[in-house]
Amino acid sequence: MGSVERQQDYVLRTVEERGIRYIQLWFTDVLGIPKTFSITPAELENALEEGMTFDGSAIDGFSRVQESDVLARPDAKTFQILHGVDGAAAGARVFCDILNLDGTPFEGCPRHVLRRAMERAREKGFAYYAAPELEYFYFADGEAGSVPKPLDHGSYFELTAADKAGALRTQTVLMLEDMGIPVEYAQHEDAPSQHEIDLRHTDALTMADTVMTVRQVVKEIASANGVRATFMPKPLTGEQGSGMHTHFSLFEADEPAFYDPGDENNLSKVGKGFIAGLLTHAREITAVTNQWVNSYKRLVVGYEAPVYVSWARNNRSALIRVPIAKTGKTESTRIEYRAPDGACNPYLAFAVVLAAGLKGIEEGYDLPPEAAANLYEMSPSELVAAGIPSLPGSLSEALAEMERSELVAEALGEHVFEWFLRNKRAEWADYKAQVSQFEIDRYLPML
Repeated sequence: MGSVERQQDYVLRTVEERGIRYIQLWFTDVLGIPKTFSITPAELENALEEGMTFDGSAIDGFSRVQESDVLARPDAKTFQILHGVDGAAAGARVFCDILNLDGTPFEGCPRHVLRRAMERAREKGFAYYAAPELEYFYFADGEAGSVPKPLDHGSYFELTAADKAGALRTQTVLMLEDMGIPVEYAQHEDAPSQHEIDLRHTDALTMADTVMTVRQVVKEIASANGVRATFMPKPLTGEQGSGMHTHFSLFEADEPAFYDPGDENNLSKVGKGFIAGLLTHAREITAVTNQWVNSYKRLVVGYEAPVYVSWARNNRSALIRVPIAKTGKTESTRIEYRAPDGACNPYLAFAVVLAAGLKGIEEGYDLPPEAAANLYEMSPSELVAAGIPSLPGSLSEALAEMERSELVAEALGEHVFEWFLRNKRAEWADYKAQVSQFEIDRYLPML
């Protein structure tokens, strides 16, 4: 029996032995919005072997009406029992790959985009790992359109008594641990009612599945307690936004490919090439790592979010940071990419980061000088003199960069690339047509 058959057999036995009564088949649309439908245990064996047919034209960014049917085939490695808020087993979920009816990968499937990128890295001898830091807010669950009301007014690492938001975060971490998702840290963040959950690294495909799971668990536990949780990048004016700083690394034959003991910064040629590739293509991939109009309200000076295309070892005003590894922990040599927010599609975001990094390695891009100064305090003329460009300032600017990018087109594939641009252009057009409260307050009395 092969490994795939063993995993499928384990899933079938577990469902029977644990008395699971329904299984949710999970996947995402192109924007990373979670989708699901449920099957009974009686259908599970057939689903694992042949996939389940559904109407792909009902999913935004999937197939056209005249060629609508696609297959959702569960990836048995991702099977996980779901627990209710009371801790009892309530069902199970498994992530699916979306296939054409002939069994070939469907081009609109985000998992396929990332799997293809990782396969390309594997052909070059690299395994690709990710470890995100997910920031989010808890708000009192008010009416739609009402001003968000934080549950607390704590700041970094705040420890307070009778802290409802902290209790929700703890309940979430315990639930994730029960599901086999290791959490490295969890703490209060800087803004009121802003919290963070940091995940231990795994291969990037497993981590993209995990990000989708964590978002869902955070929101479900909050909702069960009458609270709204959100990964919206910038929900509060004048406060920090929520990012998804992500640590990336490559391994080559189980050795950390970014580490070189002979380099003054312990950074290998591969690591320097990866960083240089990310810097060179950062503006092109930003529409994917920061895909909403609201994402660009976070990427502004003054709120600890990256704005300038730069790298540094221990300078958090840079876009890419190279954390200093603990003594004797060379395997943890990695880079931290600080642009993504938690509302991106993690499959596509991890894929374009890898594509940019590999490009830098393949082409032998030169690594520019490290940014030692606080970039937020540099004037525009000083930044120009230092050769440090900015990230795109709006979704429209980011889309223009993406549209010109051969790298992003190749990484996403024609189907996803064209659909993504079309969808996001429509979002920008809708946004431009709106008159905001800011404009009413500022201009109506004086113009």
